[in-house]
Amino acid sequence: MKKATLTVALLATAVFAGSAQAAWVPDKPVEFIVTAGAGGGTDTFARTVQSIIVKYKLMDAPIVVLNKGGGSGSEGFIYGSSSPNDPYKVTFGTNNEYLLPLVAKMGFSADGLQPVAAMALDEFLLWVNDKSPHKDAKSFIAAAKKPEGLKIGGSQSKDTDQTLTSMITAATGAKFTYIPFKSGGEAAVQLAGGHIDANLNNPSENLGQWKASMVRPLCIFSTERMAPGAKVTKDMGWSDIPTCKESGIPISSYQMPRTIWLPAGAPADAAAYYAGVLARVRQTPEWKTYIERTSQTDSFMSGDGLKFYINQDKAKALEVFKAEKWTVQ
Repeated sequence: MKKATLTVALLATAVFAGSAQAAWVPDKPVEFIVTAGAGGGTDTFARTVQSIIVKYKLMDAPIVVLNKGGGSGSEGFIYGSSSPNDPYKVTFGTNNEYLLPLVAKMGFSADGLQPVAAMALDEFLLWVNDKSPHKDAKSFIAAAKKPEGLKIGGSQSKDTDQTLTSMITAATGAKFTYIPFKSGGEAAVQLAGGHIDANLNNPSENLGQWKASMVRPLCIFSTERMAPGAKVTKDMGWSDIPTCKESGIPISSYQMPRTIWLPAGAPADAAAYYAGVLARVRQTPEWKTYIERTSQTDSFMSGDGLKFYINQDKAKALEVFKAEKWTVQ
């Protein structure tokens, strides 16, 4: 108990020392706008950050969390950018902030918000039903090349899951019928029930079904295997999952960033203030627990590094959108 108390005190002291030198600090309630419904990945992300800030007193100003997930998150981005200069509207999302306007007419512009930080990367895995005859990605792709192809499910249309499906098709010649569901959780249930042949969920979305031996992962779209840890099933853990590239699918990596935004006209020192607070959030044991529990990759980006990442990610996705004729006219 003394050690935990000391940790809290040291973190709080470090943050107050940094905040005292900041050119801007919030002096009224700050809104954390969640571009998803309650209980989803973005909601969990935002509320984890909020709880850590409160616990360690990383900000003096109170925080109000608002869920605005309508229109695949566009509701939240519209609200977050509605006051162009307001540094008290902090929006939590993913790469949907800059990808949604490419495929549909939205009530917001990607340029209406400025990136503050990306704090984690969601990994994508290829999953099949546990009773599937396909024991590896190679046999799965071979089956998908047959005239009837395979049914693959994912969250939403023209979103990250369908984009990755299109990339697999282009890279391998496989044939898929893509079936959109409302969420990754729903796609996981459909796969567990044998109604689709595969899905492309994040680790946490299929974890419950994997533990129950209802689904199993074939490969991960990452440059390297996940970190060693406890076994999830009797004989397999995250680090036992091969990369998709080593399994015969020539896609090195595919990830989704967990992002935070401010209105485009908010002061630069406000963005720097929030980036500093968020950098301290990830130093806490609670953040490390969150990363381990959700099986994400802990990766912090801000400033020019984040802008470079966004431009690269946007360019890759735009290639797929153009090839599929998804781009908004």
